[in-house]
Amino acid sequence: MSSGHMKMTDTVSLFGGRVPAHVELLYKHLKDLDRSTFQQILAAVVNAVDGQDCSESMRVIADSGFISEDNFNHVVAGLYAVVKEALRLPSLKQEVFSEDLRALRVSEEFIADVSNAVFANRQTSMKVSPTLQGPSLPKMEEFRWRVDVAISTSSLSRALQPSILMQMKLSDGSLHCFEVPVSKFQELRYNVSLILKEMNDLEKRSILKIQD
Repeated sequence: MSSGHMKMTDTVSLFGGRVPAHVELLYKHLKDLDRSTFQQILAAVVNAVDGQDCSESMRVIADSGFISEDNFNHVVAGLYAVVKEALRLPSLKQEVFSEDLRALRVSEEFIADVSNAVFANRQTSMKVSPTLQGPSLPKMEEFRWRVDVAISTSSLSRALQPSILMQMKLSDGSLHCFEVPVSKFQELRYNVSLILKEMNDLEKRSILKIQD
């Protein structure tokens, strides 16, 4: 098989092989940008992804005269998409992210700035106190089950039919017991297996990299 020209979308794993146009053209608008201005834009973009109001800092940068309005708009749009997608993928590795930026033809000094900003932000988010993360549901601490067969019952249709008795202990100390017919348990098992497979397939599409 003859080797052809490899497209950018073949080497960038960040967007699952579908690189937005404003990201693919980001490098063109970074060519003549000085690093100090880039770092200011990057800081504002990271804060914007975190949900902060960065309109004033963006206005100051845009009015500084160090970058044209057209380039500013393209850089902000491209960086925002890159940073938001990177922070959305918890399994993304820093070295993989840096390789994606190289595939997007971003210069090495800018790659270092973006990569460090993204992963520093991720570490900060992971260290947030649980009391500041909002309400959460109790977690399952213990799970017990056994198969039971009803020998005597008022319903002949259920006589000698096996069922599965389950007991869950949650982190808040509560116990929950319930009975599931084998047919429903098989349905539950199948659906859980299907969901896990779909999650695994989705993760592979997001982080898959083509090796030489």
